[in-house]
Amino acid sequence: MNENGSTRRVIVVTGASSGMGAATARLLNEHGFTVVAGARRTDRLASLGEGIDGRRLDVTDPKSVDDFAGYVGERYGKVDGLVNSAGLALENKYLGETTDAQWETVFDVNVIGLARITRALLPLLKKAPFADIINVGSVAAFDVYPGGGPYVASKHAVRAITNELRLELNGQPIRVVELGPGMTRTEFADVRFGGDQERVERTYAGTIPLQPEDLAECILFILTRPQHVNIDYMVVRPLDQATSYMLHRRKPAETAKR
Repeated sequence: MNENGSTRRVIVVTGASSGMGAATARLLNEHGFTVVAGARRTDRLASLGEGIDGRRLDVTDPKSVDDFAGYVGERYGKVDGLVNSAGLALENKYLGETTDAQWETVFDVNVIGLARITRALLPLLKKAPFADIINVGSVAAFDVYPGGGPYVASKHAVRAITNELRLELNGQPIRVVELGPGMTRTEFADVRFGGDQERVERTYAGTIPLQPEDLAECILFILTRPQHVNIDYMVVRPLDQATSYMLHRRKPAETAKR
């Protein structure tokens, strides 16, 4: 029972202002979880739905992370699950064309930010009867592609962190899971290409990508397995995607059917 007298599992979802994070927060809320949704864009958190506890969280800012963890600890007393879905990519350039700033920005969110919020919430995760840490990686953590640059490297790092955590927490009632999504239609490409809609549409052209709700269902499945079952890795791709770089491009009439 937490500070509010509730026995519902408390799940923290980062990057919850859009895409997979928002879809996950909504679905878990619908299924009876207490959801604490963290994101920088607090105006969007208000639209997630009644019952979702939306709080400002910038995983690149140590003070923001400390304030967020302090709030969660004071209000709920424990955390039963952490879904690390905050992440981004910038551009799609060969390594020789990338800049230090691009590498630093991507790693600050995808790697250091993930480690920072996990470290801050780990004491609360250990207070739960059992808990889950779900790190959202990418199919880019299992193979590479030209122009993947800092994004691909960061997702390989997320995979390493996940494996390390699973070793470190072995023997404790905390499951550690890596979810590796394939191509998903979210704001991801919009951010990556700086709002260039022509490049965004070209990315998805002729394919039927995953939707954020597809991945939210996967997260719900992971969270609701019996306590002795740990799903180490779950890789989920659209049917049209064989690897991170190999896609089947359909004719327009075929995609219109869906």
